[in-house]
Parts: sequence; C-alpha cells; structure tokens
Amino acid sequence: MGYFTTKDNVQIYYEEYGSGDRYVLCTQVGHNKYSLEKELSKRGFHVFLLTNRGFGRSTHVTEDYGDHWYDRFAEDVVEFADHMGIDRFIYSGCSHGAGTGWHVVLNHPERVICFFAVVPGPHNLDEGKMSFRSMGLAGLQVKPPVFRVPSENPKVMARFAEQDAWSEEQKKQPDYEKIYESPETQAIDYGRPLRAYETEANVVKALETIKTPVLIVGGMEDSISRPDLMLRSAKALANCKLVIFSGFAHDLAVWEEIADDAVRFYENVMKTGYFYDEPVPESAVPVSEE
Repeated sequence: MGYFTTKDNVQIYYEEYGSGDRYVLCTQVGHNKYSLEKELSKRGFHVFLLTNRGFGRSTHVTEDYGDHWYDRFAEDVVEFADHMGIDRFIYSGCSHGAGTGWHVVLNHPERVICFFAVVPGPHNLDEGKMSFRSMGLAGLQVKPPVFRVPSENPKVMARFAEQDAWSEEQKKQPDYEKIYESPETQAIDYGRPLRAYETEANVVKALETIKTPVLIVGGMEDSISRPDLMLRSAKALANCKLVIFSGFAHDLAVWEEIADDAVRFYENVMKTGYFYDEPVPESAVPVSEE
C-alpha cells in the first residue's frame, strides 16, 4: 500500500497484492472486499489496485475534466505503470473501473496485453451522459438500477451479506466521511465512458478500432451494463469473448468462476494472440476443387 505522484502533482493511493511479473492494473473509485483482481492475485498475478484521483485516499481534486475524466484516469494508470517500471500489463476493471479500461486500450493499446472488462457497457450515449453515481446523488433516478437479484444459491447470498457487513464496517472508520464523502468528491461527475464521442454511433466506431483482446463478463439482469450493450460491444470488437451469467445483475459475486475464465483467456492470448487456444489449422479448411 502506498502513494505515487503524477506529473500534475496528484497523489494516487494504491494497494498491492501478489507478486511476480504478470501484472494486473485496475483503477476505481473504491475497491470491494471481493473482486476479480483480488482473486487473480491468488493465482500468480501481481495486482495493483489504484484509487481514482478525486476519491478515497487519493488527492481530492477540484478541477473539472469535463468529457475527459476517463482519459485522465487512463493517463494515471499508464503513469503508474511507468513509475513501477511495468512495460505491458493486463488492465482489469468492474463497471466504472472497466470504463477507464476502454480509454486505456484506445489511448495506449501498445501497453495492454488484454482487458478484463466486468459489467463494462459502455453506455449508449444517446440515452444520457451523466454517471449513474451522480444521478443517484442528485436524486435523478426514477427507477434505481438493479445491482443484485436474489439467488437460489445460499453461498451467493452469504457472500452478498458478508460484502454488506464489510462495507458497513468501513463506514465506522473515524475519517470515513472526510476520505470518502468530502464535498469535492460528492461534486464530481465523471460522466460515462467515451463521453467525448458524443453519440452511440461514434462509440461503436471507436470500439471497432480496438484490437486488444477483451474478455467481457456480465449479468443477465444488469440494468446498468445491460446485456444488449455488452452484446453490441462484443460484436464491434475484433478479438473478444463474452460471458454472461444468468441470475446475476451488476454485482456478479462469483469471482472464482470469473477468474477461471480470465486466467484461461490470458493464457490463450499469450500463446496465440487471440482469446482462443489455436486458430483453425489449414488442413481443416476444405480445399476448393476449382
């Protein structure tokens, strides 16, 4: 755990898990008790969890980056990699953390081995540009988004309960409000990923330029990163695997299962450059008789 200072003198707080040279970077507003990244640290990956500038223990900024908050978050990730001497890395993120990932692979594709995109959208900008977080703080959500749905699996429900208990314990920290609910933090609207592209059509065109292998993981009941948005993204991407879990919404909970997919995805990328193990051999392709 520690801090690094960006070129514009912002301190970014980070946590470190695991060891070795298989690096996973992630930046988010905050990190939960359970996550794909923490699970990967148990499987031989060296994980760094960054806290976005403006939030948590990172510097609480007052500058408004307008349509380019996610570009700024992406630059912080790359600056951190430079600071740590990491040439290439896996980027992994959930929800808004995955939002930063789209900007990392668009702005710095040469640095990213592959992208683990959990409930990532990105959103349809024709439907709005304000972040769901800010909409909730402003009381603008007519119907709250679906984060969880009841599960028939008692272990899943127990994990939800454990996560909630952990979150409540965090709120008992004496400096919780100062760190996590400062006026500067509450005022931030980082918007939606790729907001500068203005329209859904332009977002799809941007996705079509991405050659980085992307693993998209989502839940069938998610009303934020809806299945139709993830399917649109998978269709636009050149090198993508899409996994959707039935019976889950925005909080997927089954991180061990997701880590199984992520590890295999990474191994295939390192072996072949694609999300699958081997291309179809030429011998399997029918030869034309003409």
